[in-house]
Amino acid sequence: MTQVTGQMIIAGTPVSGAGNQIRAIDPSTGAELEPPFAHGDASHVERACAAAAEAFGPYRRLPIAERAAFLERIADNIEKVGDELVERAHAESGLPVARLTGERGRTTGQLRMFATLLRNGDHDIPRIDPALPDRTPPRVDIRQRHVPLGPVAVFGASNFPLAFSVAGGDTASALAAGCPVVVKGHDAHPGTAELVGRAIADAVADLGLPAGTFSLLFGRGPDLGTRLVTDPRVQAVGFTGSRAGGLALVAAAQSRPQPIPVYAEMSSSNPVFLLPGALAERGGEIATGFVGSLTLGSGQFCTNPGVVIAVDGPELRSFLDTAADAVAKREAGVMLTPGIARAYAEGVTRLAEHAKVEVLAQGPETDLPVAGRPALVVTDAAEFLGDEALQQEVFGSCSVVVRCRDAAQVREVAESLEGQLTVTVHAADSDHAQAAELLDVLELKAGRILFDGWPTGVEVGHAMVHGGPFPSTSDSRTTSVGTLAIERFQRPVAYQDVPAALLPDSLADGNPAGLLRRVDGEPGRH
Repeated sequence: MTQVTGQMIIAGTPVSGAGNQIRAIDPSTGAELEPPFAHGDASHVERACAAAAEAFGPYRRLPIAERAAFLERIADNIEKVGDELVERAHAESGLPVARLTGERGRTTGQLRMFATLLRNGDHDIPRIDPALPDRTPPRVDIRQRHVPLGPVAVFGASNFPLAFSVAGGDTASALAAGCPVVVKGHDAHPGTAELVGRAIADAVADLGLPAGTFSLLFGRGPDLGTRLVTDPRVQAVGFTGSRAGGLALVAAAQSRPQPIPVYAEMSSSNPVFLLPGALAERGGEIATGFVGSLTLGSGQFCTNPGVVIAVDGPELRSFLDTAADAVAKREAGVMLTPGIARAYAEGVTRLAEHAKVEVLAQGPETDLPVAGRPALVVTDAAEFLGDEALQQEVFGSCSVVVRCRDAAQVREVAESLEGQLTVTVHAADSDHAQAAELLDVLELKAGRILFDGWPTGVEVGHAMVHGGPFPSTSDSRTTSVGTLAIERFQRPVAYQDVPAALLPDSLADGNPAGLLRRVDGEPGRH
């Protein structure tokens, strides 16, 4: 059994912090967990960033096969931790063991997915424009590939202690790109973070990689987190969390003498549009699916359906009756931390006390120490459009139903939405004309548009986009899930008239690496 020690990891070395002491809390009981952890300070940031900078050159020059093997070794090591990892994550988060077992599989799966991407050469498609000396004017030889940015700071998320944390998608994609990583673990699950961090550090040592390829720190965001983002050796940031936290990091990164990109996934209410034909055909089925999605994981998903928009009428009222009945019977769920539970309760209270909001249902009272009762409220479109407070995300199992007078007002609501991670449309065949009009709006509002489903499942694959226009993310051009995520931590470099003997293999004549390339605009393995 691997023992949790309460230590950080800096370039492979266990290190005890000297700052504020923290303990994880079992949210199902309120009990503090052993051992205590201590926050790091400026000296720990300095050591981790210096080690990452020293590791960057050797690590980025590793043969692609060795970088892929590293990712696979991390996945193997995480699995070798065994049930202890899932049990610790369960104790620190209150999330079900079955959910966490699946999340562990997602974590190791995406590491192996990036390893496969590297081996296939699909992480970079070089471009070659051969010289045309006889053209007027002559064209020089220009070849382009992508190179890694440099050390990356990753901030672990509270709601996914494995898949969006120490070895999650940000870390996996940054390491795949050739960037050393310094992770700021989340205070809500430090034991889980340490276990995974040691699995990564062991993989570094197993394969003889530079020790500074990975480090794990703990500390407050405004202190250690800001120091990490403003360290001149850090060249990019991956973050999943609150809007306030993400914007603070963006501001810090932009205040540097050399600003750097911050890829922050922040807030989203993930609107759901219920079109008339779909409500008439299967309103009860949609209501049942909606409540299931709303309350899944106590609503603590960044893709939780927090707003429902539909034309008022008998079909919507029937939907609301079914959904309200289901919400009223749904037990309160354990929430991740006392702070998240308090914020959720305050958000529900804010809505309930609003003069133009009607509370349709709340789940039963609970004795759980850290919990959130599901809630369903309704308001009219005119009120929703005129009051930003009604549009703010409530992180948990709470949703606002917006009643519209007609299809034109549905579109008006759609046009008023701020940037979202997801938008969902439920439509029957008879709704396709309205759905087509909505799509024209929604593709400008969200990173993922889905039909006749629910947004709380995010497939890890090549086509997935988990991002969206501001404020759902700080950069709408990227995704934090799927293989496209690697592009966040690379930049293009053009090589003009570089002697053949000096060209990297990916750009060399004859394509010795066997990569898919574009030569004079034509794709192929030539």
